[in-house]
Amino acid sequence: MHAITQSGWVEVVTGCMFSGKTEELLRRLRRAEIAGQDVAAFTPAIDDRYGTATIGSHAGRRIEATVVDTEDPLPGMRDQLNGEDVVAVDEANFFGPALLDACETLAAEGRRVVVSGTDQTFRGEPFHPLPALIATAEYVEKLQAICTQCGEPATRNQRLVDGDPAHVDDPTVVVGADEAYEARCRSCHTVRRD
Repeated sequence: MHAITQSGWVEVVTGCMFSGKTEELLRRLRRAEIAGQDVAAFTPAIDDRYGTATIGSHAGRRIEATVVDTEDPLPGMRDQLNGEDVVAVDEANFFGPALLDACETLAAEGRRVVVSGTDQTFRGEPFHPLPALIATAEYVEKLQAICTQCGEPATRNQRLVDGDPAHVDDPTVVVGADEAYEARCRSCHTVRRD
């Protein structure tokens, strides 16, 4: 809670895959715990790469989390909250527009809300609801990875299907890690359109 205004706030950690978003979210939660703050973490059911009730990073760090409904997360969050100062939401890109209202409500109640998620689809388009969260958050940090092709800073998610770039008509949401995605810069990022 901000000391002067006695209000909460929203922080967004975003960027492409492999940029360290979840690692940064977990770092912030660990620092909050060191400061004696109670933490509650939430995740969508669709992301089960590290277990269904876990937020995990590619680097192997994990924290227990509560799975909430992606279309209406606030009721599930409220059921689990018991006075926590800090609320974390991972993989915000898998949630619907109601995540924005949930974050705003929790911040208005005086909580620090830390959200992480990728801001672009594999097509290089805005991945909702991240643009709205970025616009309304008090703090935003956009992380970069390293392009797997040229070594420049990467800001794009390159989806691969059998080693080739995904087609523009492929589904937007496909949960995966390095078997299905690479970090790419603007110049090296491609989407098949044939």
